[in-house]
Parts: sequence; C-alpha cells; structure tokens
Amino acid sequence: METLVWTCTEKTPEPGVFSDMLEERRRTSDLSYALKSYSPQPYKGHPPSSARALHQAVMDSQYLRYITQEIATESREPVEVIREEASGILEEMSHNLQLSVIRLLGYTLNKVFKSVFRRILVNEDGLNRLQQAIQEHPVILMPNHRSYVDFLVLSYILFTYDLPLPVIAAGIPLMGMKLIGELLRRSGAFFIRRTIGADKLYWAVLSEYVRTIVRTGSAPVEFYVEGLRSRTLKSLNPKLGMMHMVLEPFFKGEVYDISLVPISVSYDRLLEESLLAHELLGVPKPKETTMGLLKARKVLEDDYGSMHVCFGQPISVRELAKGRITRSQYNLVPRDLPQKPSEEIQAFVSVVAHGMVRLQERDTVLSPWSLMALILLQNPEGLALVTLTQRTAWLRGLVLKFGAHLDWPAQVSDEEVMSSSMSLHRSMVGCEGARVFLLEAPAPGGEASVSPEAAVFRRAAVVLMCASYRNQVLHVFVRPALVAVAMATTPSTRKGAFLQRVCLRPWNGCSGL
Repeated sequence: METLVWTCTEKTPEPGVFSDMLEERRRTSDLSYALKSYSPQPYKGHPPSSARALHQAVMDSQYLRYITQEIATESREPVEVIREEASGILEEMSHNLQLSVIRLLGYTLNKVFKSVFRRILVNEDGLNRLQQAIQEHPVILMPNHRSYVDFLVLSYILFTYDLPLPVIAAGIPLMGMKLIGELLRRSGAFFIRRTIGADKLYWAVLSEYVRTIVRTGSAPVEFYVEGLRSRTLKSLNPKLGMMHMVLEPFFKGEVYDISLVPISVSYDRLLEESLLAHELLGVPKPKETTMGLLKARKVLEDDYGSMHVCFGQPISVRELAKGRITRSQYNLVPRDLPQKPSEEIQAFVSVVAHGMVRLQERDTVLSPWSLMALILLQNPEGLALVTLTQRTAWLRGLVLKFGAHLDWPAQVSDEEVMSSSMSLHRSMVGCEGARVFLLEAPAPGGEASVSPEAAVFRRAAVVLMCASYRNQVLHVFVRPALVAVAMATTPSTRKGAFLQRVCLRPWNGCSGL
C-alpha cells in the first residue's frame, strides 16, 4: 500500500512548456473576453444539471430517504419534519452556478489579475489531458491551497480555455459575506461547515450531495484535500472525509472510473504574506467580511510577480484500486443503504489522499526567492551579495538534480535574478553596501519610533514571511536529507546493506534517489 500511487514514472512537464495566459488578455478588451463564446464538452455529452434538478435528485435519493426515516424513528419526530430540515441544509449548502455570473467574475478577475500579476503561467498539455478526462469519467480537481486566490483562479482558467466549470467546496464563513457569498455560490461554490461532528443528518445530506454530483458527472468537483489554507506554505496532512465521499461512487460500482487531477498553484509572492505571518504570531485572523475585503483592496496596487498553475496527469482510481482493494462488501447490501467502509477501504483512501499531496509537491514550480530565503534565514545578520548569489546558484543545481521545477529565467545573469527577486520582496530584504539582510516589517501607520517589544514583533513577522517562502522548497530536500542522516549514523560495517535496501526499494516519487 505504501507505494500505491508512485508506480508511474511519467515526467512532470518542465516549466518551459508553460504559457502565459495573460499575454493575450492584455491585447484584448476585458468586455470581449467576458462575452466570449463558451461551449465546453461535458462528461459523455451530458449537459450540466441545474441547481434545482440536483437538489431534487438528492432529496429523492433512496439513501437520504432511509437516513431521514432512521433519524425520525430515533428522535420520535415526524419524518416530514426531518425531511424539511434536510431540505434546509441542502438549500444552505448548494451551489447555484450561473454562466452570467461567471462572465461578470471573468471581467473583474481579468482586470485584477492583469494588475497584480506579471504572468499567469499554465501548462497547456495538462489542460489538454484534463479536457480528455472530463469527457470520459467524472473528474475531481485537487489543488493545493496557499492563497484565497486559489479559489478563483481555476474557474478563471477553465472558462478561458473552454472547459467545464467546477463546483467548489468552500468553508461556510465565506457564505456569510454580504453579496460576495452569493456571488461565490453563483460561481459554483457549495458551502460546508468547518465542524460537522456527530450531526448525522448533515453528514447524510453532504455526502449524498457530493456523491450525486460525482455519479452524474454534472460538473468537475474541486476541493482542497488539505482542508485548510496552509499558513506556513508547508503541505498539511490531508482530510479524508471529502476524499471518501468523492470515491464512494466508485467503491459502490455506480461509476466505472473516477479521474483525480492534482493541481499545483505556486506564487512568486503571496497577496496574504503579511497577514499569514501575523496570524502565526498570534494576531487574530480578521473575520471574512465584504467590508474587510474592500479595505484590503490596497494590496492590489502592488506587484506580485508570476503565478504558476500546473495541471497534473489525471490519476485513474480504477487503476489505483486494481489488485489492492476488494469492493465485494458493497455488493452484499443495496447501494442506497449506508455502509461503514472496511479498514482496507479506509487505508486506501488515506494512501490516495497522501499521494495526491505528494503529486502537488512534485509539480510545484519554485521561485529563486525560495532558495534565497533558505540562505538568508541561515544568516540572520546578513551576508555579502556575492556570497548569497553563489550559494543560491549552488542550491539551484541541487534542486534541479533532485528533479524539482524552478522558474529561473534563461539567458539572464545570476546577479540580475538576485536583484529582481530582492526588488519583488523589498518589504522583507534590503541591500546596502553589497550586503543583503532581512528588514523589519513596517510600523503600523508609519510610526517613526516603536517600543523594543514592537521592534522584536516586526522583526519576527519578516522572519516568518521569509520562512514561509523557504518552506516551499522543503519537500525537495526532506527525503534525501533523511537518507543522508541515516547514512551518517549507520555503522560503516552496515553501510553496504543499508545502501542496498535504499536503492532497491521504491521511493514514492522521491526525485533524486
């Protein structure tokens, strides 16, 4: 089971095959883009289901009828009352995807993205594979989650390339934002409570809603397998609840196959870099409100470099499951009845979820700043620019040998790359007299003098911002580092046997080993 996902050896597309989708957008009007012809090829030629039809299908399902009857019996309430409650939950949760709203959102995002990003680079080969997968099987889009922008950019890309728009699992706090919540709902978002606990009815409605979308293939389902946005930019342990819901139609034989598509979204510079650092220092997270969003619009006046979006190779659940799990338990009772998954199925779901996170890491495109941040954090008092350049170039060679993707401009001197990266991250790093050093975060309101405690806080904020960018490269080094540590601590008489075991075992996609 440990090597479940990584038996494939297909090479991830190199950064050179990425295309800047903003290049054409800058040459055309935003209005003509928003009103462009949109005719995606859906799953097996079936048109997407309306929100009303989906709602009716969920409420009419035998599974939900069984659960509501069971809850009514346990609570001694009329089944009609329970079904009305279920309908209310579904109404609160459901998306209401409308193309007119997508066009409005496309018009707005076109303006915003052209303003804040130099480029949005997309691997078009990955989009071609996705287009083929969507027509053959239900598709699950599984991006990593590093920024609020993640939520919007995939729909923007799919609309641009004439692909079916996804329905997107979102946290229920977003629903409470005036106007924005309804805009997101009509853009394909369906809203899920952060904590469900033992609420049997909510679980039943949510799981049947998700399974119905997957079973009918009415739209690709997009969700974050990590569950939450990573504040440290490290990968988080996957959450398995939604993962099991999207796979259950396959376990029950309701669909022949399901395609899982790992998607890696990486940024030269995050819009929320300061916010995340202050949250890590204990500053309460601002409540997600429309007014808060409007107040934060000043961040749109800055330069955030490039964004890379890598659509990975679609993964066949049927191929993953072949010879590894048995689905016979689902044949012993009617499909419409709830079943507790076996330990084998639970282990399979866990391995697939962790594997998708690993694929997201593998396809991440690193920026030069991630390497520079690693070195700067090891030299808190600063270091000479020439030394920083040499060490960054050495790290560049190392990450490329380990198979990572690095957006290092071709035919540009290392010194120019250093200068460009420091200019983009000038809020964190300074250069004076050919010496590079980390700065302090700006004082609130531009205060000229601050207390020693405040100065320490401001310094810590910059260190944490820098550490977040460094964390983006950790997955490249962690496995080779573990082997190196093991080698260093293995007695010389046993090194041969140790190396034999290392070289003969599969390494779960561990590039460079």
